[in-house]
Parts: sequence; C-alpha cells; structure tokens
Amino acid sequence: MNFVRSLTLRQLQIFVVAARHLSYARAAEELHLTPPAISMQLKQLEDNVGLPLFERLGRGVALTGAGEMLVHHALRILGEIKDAEANLQGLLGAETGQLSVGLVSTAKYFMPKLLAKFAQDNPGVDIQFTVGNRASLLQKLQDNAIDLAVMGRIPVEIDAHAEPLASHPYILIAPADHPLHAAQRFDMQELRQETFLLREEGSGSRLVAEEMFKNHLFTPARTISLGSNETIKQAVMAGMGISLLSLHTLPLELKTSEIAVLDVIGTPIERTWYVVNMNSKRLLPAGQKFRSFLLDHAAPGLEQEFGSYLRRPGAGPA
Repeated sequence: MNFVRSLTLRQLQIFVVAARHLSYARAAEELHLTPPAISMQLKQLEDNVGLPLFERLGRGVALTGAGEMLVHHALRILGEIKDAEANLQGLLGAETGQLSVGLVSTAKYFMPKLLAKFAQDNPGVDIQFTVGNRASLLQKLQDNAIDLAVMGRIPVEIDAHAEPLASHPYILIAPADHPLHAAQRFDMQELRQETFLLREEGSGSRLVAEEMFKNHLFTPARTISLGSNETIKQAVMAGMGISLLSLHTLPLELKTSEIAVLDVIGTPIERTWYVVNMNSKRLLPAGQKFRSFLLDHAAPGLEQEFGSYLRRPGAGPA
C-alpha cells in the first residue's frame, strides 16, 4: 500500500474533522466548504488508501475499522506539524504561540476562569481547549492532539508526567428537602434504599463513586447512569435520587440552596486535580508558562470559591 505519495495534508485535515463530527455536512460547515467538496476529498483519500474509511448508517456515517486506525495516525501527523510550527514560534518566547488544553468535564466549571485570566495576561498565546471524559483525553494526549490535560487521577495507563494542582473534594448531594439533609455524620448504610445517579463508564466521577461503595461495603438499591454532571444535578433536584459529585461542579446550586449536601461519615472524599502532559512531549515556552500559571493559581482560586462549603457546621474535617 503506497498511498503516502498521493495523500495531502488537506485530505487528512478534512478526514479528521469528518471523523469527529461523523457528518459531512457539519464538517463542511466547520471547514467552510460544500458537502460535495468534502465527499470528493474523502473519496480520493479512500481511493489512495484502498479501503473504505466511512460507512453509511441511515442518514449518518460511521468510521470503519480502517477509518478508526487512520484517524489516530492522522491526528499524530497533524499534531507533529502543529508542533513544528509551534517550535518555530517558540523561538520568539512565551509571549506567543499556540496551546491546546484538554479538560475532563468536571473541570469545565472552574478552568474557564483560569484560562480567561491567562489569556488576558498573555494575549499573544492562542489557547484552545476541549472537554471530554478521562478515556478520551488519554487518547488525545497519546495522539498529540492536545498539549496538556487537567484531570482528577494520575494517568498510569500512559507514559505521562502529572503534577498536583489542587485539592478536589467529592460530596454526596440530595434534593433540598431530603429527610437527612440536616443530619450530621450519619452512616452510609442509612442510604441503602436510595437510587444513586452515576456518571457513565469511563468517567473519573464514576470511578470515585464505585470506590466509595467498595470502601463502605455498600450496595445501592438501584443505580442510574447519566451522561453529564448537568443532567445529574437536574435529576437530583427533581427528586430522582442522590449522587456523589465533585464539589467544584456545584457553585450555583450551593449558593442558591437548590441542592442539599449529605453529611455522611467518610465524606468529603478527597481527591486531587492534576495537570498532565506526555513525557515525550516537549512543552514550548507558552505551555511551560501556562502550566506554571495553573500551579500557582488553581489551588488559591478553588479555595476562595469553595472552601466555605467544607467548613460548614457538621461537615466533618475539610
């Protein structure tokens, strides 16, 4: 298979965007092209590869096995080109350059403030950030699609460097009128008849909840998996059940008392936020400056916004 001489970077760029959206129309919209132009470029790429990269599923498309394989290589190729450009820009120093940051979905509640502050102080740095679950960010780090990631556990699955940013407490939340909303330091077994609302498999929050159940020798009467923190918060407020969520996802609901914090023995569950990059990744001056900025500003900012909720009467040790 000798398709390397024939493929173009433009084809790879179009392929990656189409693979992300799984829609020629949405890829065309993002790239400011027409759907027929997208289709033509992808058909040429498939002809060069000699294998189908997409298959039709009703009104949409899905990646074939060959497409799944090629998308990771394409991301690495485009990432290397981006790094080459950034390396040249890096010669100008930390005042300019591009930076791509991945956030687990739980971090999207506080990281935009820090990103905005850094961008304000460093207007020459072009910052892009993407949000996904832990598994997707690990893949993006390996694919060189992002420079740094902010997540809640050290990624032992990959060869990466992780530095602690700040404390990351998880709390049990319930509807504001829950019968135990005012109880102090009660045992988790008191919640044995409750429905627990959990994040999807692969998310960091789901892993913390499952570890909590194991440590308390606790089996929920019922669990329901939901795809986002926002959905879980709305379901808790509607009375569907209770949940273990990161304190940092609840700035508005705690201020307005729309959600109750259950004072269960063993909570808050203390975890840590980390900033992560691949060991093989050479961070340019802008990336190094941003990582230093996070290490200096993340913990004080989170303490200022959320510390009082850990020091409430009956909350136990912070």
